[in-house]
Amino acid sequence: MTQRGRHRRRRRGRALRAFLAGTALALTAAATMISASQATVASDPGALRPLTSPAALDRLRLQEHPEPQAVLDRLASAMGRPVDVGTVLRSADRSLRSEDSCTGSEKQTLPVAPAATRAYCWSASDTAAWQPGGVTTSGGTDPDDRWGADRVVLSGWSRHGSLARVAFVDAGDPDRLTYTWVLLALPVDGGRDYRALASTVTGMVWYHKKLLVTASGQGSDALYVYDLRRIQRATVSSDAVGRVPGGFAAAGYPYVMPAVGTYTRAAGACTTRTDDGTPCMDAISLDRSTAPDSLVAAERVPQDGGHDRHSRLWRYDLDGTAARGGLLATDFAGRAYAGEAYETKATGVRGVLSYRAGWYLDRAADGADGHGTLWRQDTHGAAATRCGADDTQLCWTSLPGSLSYGQETGEVWSQSDRVLFALPLASIGDALG
Repeated sequence: MTQRGRHRRRRRGRALRAFLAGTALALTAAATMISASQATVASDPGALRPLTSPAALDRLRLQEHPEPQAVLDRLASAMGRPVDVGTVLRSADRSLRSEDSCTGSEKQTLPVAPAATRAYCWSASDTAAWQPGGVTTSGGTDPDDRWGADRVVLSGWSRHGSLARVAFVDAGDPDRLTYTWVLLALPVDGGRDYRALASTVTGMVWYHKKLLVTASGQGSDALYVYDLRRIQRATVSSDAVGRVPGGFAAAGYPYVMPAVGTYTRAAGACTTRTDDGTPCMDAISLDRSTAPDSLVAAERVPQDGGHDRHSRLWRYDLDGTAARGGLLATDFAGRAYAGEAYETKATGVRGVLSYRAGWYLDRAADGADGHGTLWRQDTHGAAATRCGADDTQLCWTSLPGSLSYGQETGEVWSQSDRVLFALPLASIGDALG
């Protein structure tokens, strides 16, 4: 080959490499633009699909297991007379910071739209190494959303699957929220002792005089029942839990609340792997727009788990009678049945709320730095809250949690990591696309 031919070949090679490099850059830019565009619009879960087959509904059946009265009385006799919610609130020794005192990083976890109308931040030293769980309010106690004269918010927390506690928050003065901790426990040894609830709290519902708590992990997946008239004072200040020399301890907290019963899955252990297995109950909330009032639930399905999974939503009637107020409605054998159930394409549901015909589901962000999505679904379709006039839907809190609605105040309470916040349900409707 002549020298001129070799130069011509080199020029053609350089031109081809330049063309390929330019094409690669163009494709990369296009992919980045597509990715960024997709990041502003969450995957539409579509309409809810009713589940009506007997087999599907039977997987949602629960079995009630009340603690024998003798067990509860023996524990109360050993620890002293139980105290009520008002006594716990009067002894509140901690305060939540107002939004003005929250840090910039704490405020960044709040929803972009609709904006929170009230926000309060937990002390980092009081919540370090603890995971926030369910939120519920005194809105399920009386028509005025109060427990006696008090307006109360309960916030559940868990630590490494070893301890579970509830902050009893006095929310009567919106400018100054105070609280104290109550340890959740389970009676053992026939009421002669108790142990910590060694599970992760994922949801809570306060209805009448009962607190219903969903907890998972450590082989303790169940719906636990606590009686808010059976809060016991710890008699010994110690990091231990249960009977100790000289009395009873509650991991250093002033109060402990032993469970008065549980609901377990009649169909056996739950699974997050298939659509046709027994669902793992995760998020729960109270719906007072139904007759009778009901407890609604969403199952735990991993977000973007690489499989085509759906999530189930369902509800149980609540018993409002004087004798069983706060418990699920059951038949003669203590069985609670789901009266309504649906399937949604949404996964990674952290909080669920049902009011009238709509189901509200919050979902975490796909990335560590993004915001989550809040969907409203019914049997006709779905819509997400939007951040403005554009199509951006990733505008809910970055770390979504439990949802709780107070019918009298019209407020929805939730929690984003270290921030407790509230906003009107009507503002969610205004922000829906």
